[in-house]
Amino acid sequence: MKDEQPKAEWHLQVETDMKALTSVLEWLKNIVLPGLPADFRWQWQFELIITEGFTNVVRHAHQNLPQATLIDLEVKLFADYLEIRIWDRGQPFKLEAKLHSIMQQQHDQESEGGRGLVFMYKLTDDLRYIRTDDLRNCLVMRKNIT
Repeated sequence: MKDEQPKAEWHLQVETDMKALTSVLEWLKNIVLPGLPADFRWQWQFELIITEGFTNVVRHAHQNLPQATLIDLEVKLFADYLEIRIWDRGQPFKLEAKLHSIMQQQHDQESEGGRGLVFMYKLTDDLRYIRTDDLRNCLVMRKNIT
């Protein structure tokens, strides 16, 4: 994708605590959503994938890290798409392999585990998990809005 400047961007940093999900959702409702286009019809999916991404960081990536370990969330609005990034400091994992494994398990039997990743995959147009130069991991989710 070409380098383009976002029309708007929002950032939030919270500790590794499931109770912080309330702050994350309040940030979305009161700060981010009012800044999105009036015809934005993807609100519940938007909230779901951020909830799932945040929950995965707390329960999996940061499960053995102190509660004071920070989680960064960022939303950027571009002309044609919305980009959500969630950074963690846990051990990296191979997103594509994990998704393949989860989908195979769900095909073979009714499995509860990994549903959040499947939701994120199905509700976005691009889903990536990258290791950054500062040894953090970043879940990148994009949704086309045009």
